[in-house]
Amino acid sequence: MVPLPAALTVLGLLVVYAITELTGNSINAVVLAIVVMVALCLIRVPVMVALIVSALLGGLHAGLGIEGSLEAFNGSLLIGAQVGLTYVMVGALAVALARSGLLEMFARWVSRRAGTDEQATGKGVKWGLFGLFVAASFMSQNIVPVHIAFIPILIPPLLGVLNRLRVDRRAVACILACSMSASYLLLPTGFGAIYLNEILLPNFNEFGAAYGLVGTPDMTWKAMFWPVMGLIAGMLFAVFISYRRPRDYEEPVVGSTLDVEESAPTPVTLRPFQLIMTLLALGVALFFQIAFDSLLVGAMVGFLILTVAGNFRWNEQDDVFTTGLLMMAQIAVIITVASGFAGLLTATGQIDSLIAASADFIGDRQLLGVFLMLFVGLFITIGFGDSFASVPILAPIYIPLAVELGLGPLAVMALLGAAAALGDAGSPASTISLGATVGLAADGRHDHIRDTVIPTFLHCNVGMLLFAGIAVVLI
Repeated sequence: MVPLPAALTVLGLLVVYAITELTGNSINAVVLAIVVMVALCLIRVPVMVALIVSALLGGLHAGLGIEGSLEAFNGSLLIGAQVGLTYVMVGALAVALARSGLLEMFARWVSRRAGTDEQATGKGVKWGLFGLFVAASFMSQNIVPVHIAFIPILIPPLLGVLNRLRVDRRAVACILACSMSASYLLLPTGFGAIYLNEILLPNFNEFGAAYGLVGTPDMTWKAMFWPVMGLIAGMLFAVFISYRRPRDYEEPVVGSTLDVEESAPTPVTLRPFQLIMTLLALGVALFFQIAFDSLLVGAMVGFLILTVAGNFRWNEQDDVFTTGLLMMAQIAVIITVASGFAGLLTATGQIDSLIAASADFIGDRQLLGVFLMLFVGLFITIGFGDSFASVPILAPIYIPLAVELGLGPLAVMALLGAAAALGDAGSPASTISLGATVGLAADGRHDHIRDTVIPTFLHCNVGMLLFAGIAVVLI
C-alpha cells in the first residue's frame, strides 16, 4: 500500500502541474524533471526509477514523445557506463583486500597499541585515534580504494577504547564523513580520479565547450581546494566545539554486532608471502593508475595479483568479483542513468530558456546566484545521496548559468564540483553516512539519523557551502 505522505506528494505535484497548464504558465521541462526527480527520491522511490521517470516526463512535456525521449536518454548512457565499469572493478579490488585479512590485522594492531579499556585514559590516545581515523579515511579513497569497507572492520574493535575515553561518537562520524569527502574531492587518485578526472572534468569540457571553457587535470584540485577547506573547518568545529564534551555510552545491546564478536572472536592470520603480495598489489595498482591514467586498469591488476597470491581460493574469484559488483552496483547504475538524464535534459532544448529566466531573476547579484545554485545542488544530492551522479545532472544547467554570471573557468569548475558534492555527507541514503553508522553502531548505541546524519549534514555541508560560495566569487 502506498504511504500517505507519498500519495500526497504525487497528488500535490499533479495539482500544481494542472494549475500551471490551465493558467497558461507552462513549466520549463528541465525544472519539471528535476522537481519530480527530487520529490520521488524524497518519498523513497528507488533512485534509478526516479531518474528514468522524471527524465521521460520532462521529455514528454517538451514534446519529444516517447521515442524521442528514449533515443536522447539512451544516447547519453555511454559516458556513465564507462565510469560505472570502473566502480565495479574497484569494488572487486576492495572485496579482495577485505578477504586478504590485511584490514583486520591493522585494526587489531591499532587496538593493541591503544591499550585495553582500562589503560586508554590519556588524551594522547584520543588524539592519536582521531588522527588514525583521518588517515584511514584518506587512504580508503585515494591509496587503498576500499571506500567505506574499512569502517566496519576498523571501528568496532575500538568502541571500547572510545567509551573509556568518553568520546562523543558524533565527532567520530564527522571526522569520517568530512575526511572521506575531502580526500576524493581534492586528491586525483583512487575515487578522486573518478570524481575529478572521469566525471567533473569531462562534463566541464563537454558542456563548457560552447562557451569557450577548456578544463585541464591540474585545474580540478585547484578549483576544489577552498570547498575542501570548508569541509576541514566543519570537521574541526565538530571536534573542538560541538562535540568536545565527554559522553557516556551504555554496555553493548544484547545481540548487536559487537556483542556477538566479543563472545566469539575470530583471529586473523596472514602468511608473510600473502602480506608481501597484498602490499605489492596496492603499490602496483597505484602505479598503473598513475602511469596509464586509469583507475580501471590499476584496480584490475591489483585484483589479479591478490588472486595469484592465494589470499582466497582460485575457485572463489567469481564470488569475490560478484560481491564487489553487488557492493558498487547501485552507484554504478545511478551514475549511468544520471548521464542519460542529463542527455535528455539537453535534448529538450529548454535549458537556454531556463538560463535566461534565471539570469533575469538574479540580475547582477552574483553572490546570490552562486549561493542559490549551491543550495539547489545540496537539495538534489540530498535527494539521492550521491555526488558522483549529481555532476552530469547539474552540468548542462550550471555551466551556462555560471558563465552568464560572469564567472571564470576555475570558478565555474569550483561551483559545479562543490554544488554536486554538497549533501553527499549528511544524506540518509549516502554510502558515507551509512558506512559511518555501520561502524559506530556495532554495539547498538549509535543512531543513524540523530548521531550520524544530522551532525554530518550540519558540519560537513555548512562549512563547505560558506567556503565554496565565497571562493567562487573571489576566484
